Amino acid sequence: MHEVLVVGAGFSGLGMAIGLQRAGRRDFVVLDKRDGVGGTWRDNRYPGVACDVPSHLYSFSTHQKADWSRAYAPGDEIRRYLEDCVDRAGLAPHLRLGERLRSARWSDEAGGHWQIETDRASEQARSLVLALGPLHLPQIPELPGADRFAGRAVHTARWPDDLDLTGKRVAVIGTGASAIQVVPAIVDRVAALTVFQRTPPWLLSRHDRPIGPTEQRLYRDLPGALALRRAGLWLRGELRGTALFEDPRLMAIATRMAQRHLRAQVADPALRRRLTPDYTIGCKRILLSDDYYPALQRPHVRLVDGGAARLDEHGVVDAHGDHHAADVIVWATGFQTLPNLTRIPVVGRDGRSLAETWAAGAEAFLGTVVHGFPNLYLLLGPNTGLGHSSMVLMIEAQVRLVLDALGRLDRPGARPVEIRAEAQAAFNAGVQRDLQGTVWQTGCHSWYLDEDGTNRTLWPHGTWRFMRETGAVADGAWEE
Repeated sequence: MHEVLVVGAGFSGLGMAIGLQRAGRRDFVVLDKRDGVGGTWRDNRYPGVACDVPSHLYSFSTHQKADWSRAYAPGDEIRRYLEDCVDRAGLAPHLRLGERLRSARWSDEAGGHWQIETDRASEQARSLVLALGPLHLPQIPELPGADRFAGRAVHTARWPDDLDLTGKRVAVIGTGASAIQVVPAIVDRVAALTVFQRTPPWLLSRHDRPIGPTEQRLYRDLPGALALRRAGLWLRGELRGTALFEDPRLMAIATRMAQRHLRAQVADPALRRRLTPDYTIGCKRILLSDDYYPALQRPHVRLVDGGAARLDEHGVVDAHGDHHAADVIVWATGFQTLPNLTRIPVVGRDGRSLAETWAAGAEAFLGTVVHGFPNLYLLLGPNTGLGHSSMVLMIEAQVRLVLDALGRLDRPGARPVEIRAEAQAAFNAGVQRDLQGTVWQTGCHSWYLDEDGTNRTLWPHGTWRFMRETGAVADGAWEE
C-alpha cells in the first residue's frame, strides 16, 4: 500500500510531488495517462501557444527559473521547465506515465484506504490526490454534418505534428484564448483563413518582450532581484484583481484600455463595432494579444459573425446560411471544465460517487476536500480558478493544506481525515455569497458557470486570502 497516490503529472500533480518530497515523504507515486509530464502544456502544442501569466510568476516558488526567454513564456518552454523540475527534484522514480486511472473506491478496511484500479494494475493507497486539471478534455461542438467533412478537423489541444497548413483553406471556429494565439501564428502560411466568431472577446495589449542574457544573468546571480520581480508581478495582479471581485464599476479603466487598444489597431469603424463585446469586461476571460487584430485585417482573412451552424463535405455553413470552403477545420473551442473530476468513478464512504455527490453542483472545502470522501484531496477543484493571477500560487496553497492533512494521519490512533459537512457548507455558502458582487455575475454566459448559472469555477478573492485560509484551517473543521 502506498502512502499517497497522485493522479496527474501537470503543474498541480508535480507541485504535489515536490511538496511531498520536500516534506520528507518518499512513499508516493504519480500516475499520468500520457507518456510525458506537463499536463496542459504537454497537450497544447498548437502554433503560437503561450501563457498569459508573466513567466516569473508562473513557476513554483521552490523551483524558480531565472532564464525565461520572454515575459510571457511560449508553451514548449513551460513544458521544458516542468521536465526540468522533475529532474531537479528527483521525481522520475515516482512517475508512472502512460497509466490511466480507471476507478477509485474508499474502503474502511485496514484503517481506511483507497482501492485503485488503473489500466495496468490494482493497488491501494492510504491517501489519494486527484490533480487532473480543468484544461485537458477538449470541447468540440456537436455541429450537424461534422461526420461528412472530407478535410481534416483538429482541436487546438490535439494538434498533430504532421499537420501542414501551407497553402490550405483553414476555418478556425472560436475566438477564445487559443484562437487569438493560433490565428496570428498560422496566418502567413495559409491560402485563406476564415474565423468564426459568436462573441468577440475583450483584448488588452500583451506587452510581451524577449528577456535578454543580461537580465537573465541578473536574476541568476542576484536571487533577490528575481524575488523582487516575482513579488512585483504578484502585487500588480492582486491590485488589478480588486476590480474583478470587489466592484465591477472599477472595470471602466480596463474598458477604456481595451477600447484604446482596439482603436489603435483597427482603423475600420465597422470592423471595430464587430470586434467590440457587449458585456462587461472581465465577465469572460480577458485576453492578451498584440497581433490578433492585425491578423484579422489581412487580405486573405475573413471574420464571420454568428459562429458556425453546420458542416458539409467541403467546409462550414455559418449562422446566416453562407458557405465557406475549407480544407482544414481548427476547433479553438476550449475545454470541458466541469466534468473533469466526475468522469472517473470515484466512490467515497457509503458507496456514494463524486458524480452523485455533485449532481446539484460541484463544491469542496477550499476546493480541496469533500465531505464523504476521507483521505481524498483535489487540486484545482471547485472555485479555485483565477481571473487575475497565477494558478501556481493556488496549487502551492492547496499542497500545503494537503500536507497538513497528511500530518494528521501520522498522529497515534488517527482516523481517516475528512472535512465536516457543516464546515464545507458554510465555506461554499460564503463563496457563492461573495461571488454575487463580482464582475463574473454581470450577465454574460461563460465557461465559468455551470448549467444552472452558478459559478463553480472561480475564487472571488485575492490569492493572499486563499493562502491565508488554507494555512489556518481550524481543528473543528475536521471530523473527529
